[in-house]
Amino acid sequence: MFKIKQLDHLVLRVSDIEKMLDFYTDVLPCTVEKIQEGPGLYQVRAGSSLIDLVPVDGKIGQMGGTAPGKEGRNLDHFCVSIEPFDGEELKSYLRGKGIDPGEVQQRYGAEGNGPSLYISDPEGNVVELKGPPNTD
Repeated sequence: MFKIKQLDHLVLRVSDIEKMLDFYTDVLPCTVEKIQEGPGLYQVRAGSSLIDLVPVDGKIGQMGGTAPGKEGRNLDHFCVSIEPFDGEELKSYLRGKGIDPGEVQQRYGAEGNGPSLYISDPEGNVVELKGPPNTD
């Protein structure tokens, strides 16, 4: 049998690759890891994991049907652990980037209860930014 170690990567089908790359490398401090323009695969590093961005008009993207929208999204949300987590400072930073952050709330995640907030990327995918678990 095997055990899950961590999330390796997730794949988002996207309509505007430039806006999405800007969001994931500017608003979230991911770095471009690898670009394969032929099949249409753009990979950004998020800590020890990858987020793959696949344009819906590319070779890989065309295999998945219509583009995500309000009627149907790729997923409900995904969560990335961040540190440090200072709710007010984080919200101020996000507003400065033109992002309307949700409220900081205590939520349960892989490491236990801790603070988090939700934001949306340019194509409506919801990203949860999660701080370290509470120590009490």
